[in-house]
Amino acid sequence: MAKQDYYKLLDVPRTATDAEIKKAYRRLAMKYHPDRNQEDPDAEHRFKEAKEAYEVLADPQKRAAYDQFGHEGLNAGRGGGFGAGDAFGDIFGEMFGDIFSGGQRGRSQVFRGADLRYELEIDLEQAVFGTETTIRIPALAECHSCGGSGAAKGSQPKTCDTCGGHGQVRVQQSIFTIQQPCPRCKGRGKVVSNPCDTCLGQGRVRQEKSLAVKIPAGVDNGDRIRLGAEGEAGSNGGPAGDLYVEIHVREHAIFEREGSNLSCEVPISFATAALGGTVAVPTLDGEVVLKIPSETQSGRIFRVRSKGVKPVRGGSTGDLYCRVVVETPVGLSAEQRELLSKFESSLGQGSHHPREKSFFEGVKKFFTGALP
Repeated sequence: MAKQDYYKLLDVPRTATDAEIKKAYRRLAMKYHPDRNQEDPDAEHRFKEAKEAYEVLADPQKRAAYDQFGHEGLNAGRGGGFGAGDAFGDIFGEMFGDIFSGGQRGRSQVFRGADLRYELEIDLEQAVFGTETTIRIPALAECHSCGGSGAAKGSQPKTCDTCGGHGQVRVQQSIFTIQQPCPRCKGRGKVVSNPCDTCLGQGRVRQEKSLAVKIPAGVDNGDRIRLGAEGEAGSNGGPAGDLYVEIHVREHAIFEREGSNLSCEVPISFATAALGGTVAVPTLDGEVVLKIPSETQSGRIFRVRSKGVKPVRGGSTGDLYCRVVVETPVGLSAEQRELLSKFESSLGQGSHHPREKSFFEGVKKFFTGALP
């Protein structure tokens, strides 16, 4: 079968530049690659044709011979094998090299330091109104003895002879050429033959540092505060990681928090619940007087507006919800017991205990089968 003209095959003019030829080949190689066209038996043939055309037109000597003598001028020296390490590998190495090298193609890799997390316990008052505290954290920091180079004083790291200081090597995998970190220098591009006594050649040492942390008003359990570049030091000139301070609010003796609202239990006497009255209720910024109406039942909830928490991310201040609990008197004297007994007898079976009455009526219906 007569071979197709290489210029027509790549769809470029005979005056095409090297860049135009390479671009045309890339387009066809991506279009007809066998891995992308497994159901098209003709794709591999077209792929090989495009590769063969590119190998000729990308070589100045082969192109000159082809321009002058056509395909016959290439018979003596052309090898049309489909092997590794050829023009296809170089092209795809250029196309995907940055992907496999993390964007550090052509130069040694730098490594960002690890992010750190610190769990900080604070009181509810500190969470509501904000505070400032000092924490101590262990972290990897740059070694001051060697300035982070890892080399002993008076010496310097040497260029890695495996990767030539690039920090990466090219590896042929099937038909692809990919870049990966150099196995000898671990992507640093340099090796340390005389390591620093302080950091043992790592360029970083573990130490504790003190940091001032400002807690904004309104934070809640699980909120995180980010301190940029306060994590572990990077290596090979890389940036430091971040420190995340996670807030944990201690349990409060009086209040419970739910979002921007607070709640608490308020004990009241039997007489106050029956006759009504007032009771002083604590809040996080002072006391308020809560008015208790007569005949208040245990468990009733009263709302005190704007005595909750102002959220850290904005919004209106929450409320305080007070749940009253009628407290049964204890330690009664004989006289008090007698008075209380007389008082109970005076109530009789009237409507003074509505909940008790409805309960026993329900019990009676249950045992007589009157309930639906």
